Amino acid sequence: MPTFGKLIAAIVFGALAYFVSDLLKPLLEPTEGTRVGMLSIVNGFIGMVMGWSLMGKAAGKNYRVSFGFGLTTLAVTVFWCALFWAGQKMLSRSVDLRYDGPMEALQQMGGIFLEYLRLVTAQEILIPAIVGAIFVSWLTEFFARRWG
Repeated sequence: MPTFGKLIAAIVFGALAYFVSDLLKPLLEPTEGTRVGMLSIVNGFIGMVMGWSLMGKAAGKNYRVSFGFGLTTLAVTVFWCALFWAGQKMLSRSVDLRYDGPMEALQQMGGIFLEYLRLVTAQEILIPAIVGAIFVSWLTEFFARRWG
């Protein structure tokens, strides 16, 4: 059921994912000609979906619960974004016939996924993401209590 808290959570987590993706772009560009054109938009959409589905259902309870759900939403958003882009890269490599079979492609996708997670744990990405998640979870809770 749509609520104002879910709407606010979707908007602010989408914006947070977009912002963090922009911070991540300089780390991705030097590696083997990675194109980052749609990175922020796709990650923003994933952030909106996770904000609506995870953070939105916790909105309106209390601030401590909200902060916990905010950090959980951030972690799940990072997981799905990394998985999506690792899958996309694996598919583009498989079109170039770089793999001998589907198992090798999936193994390489796991390696790409872990590499993307390693990039996210860089200090210039992780600290703004955590601070941003706490702030947007506070913002979601504030508006959910006010107009929920």
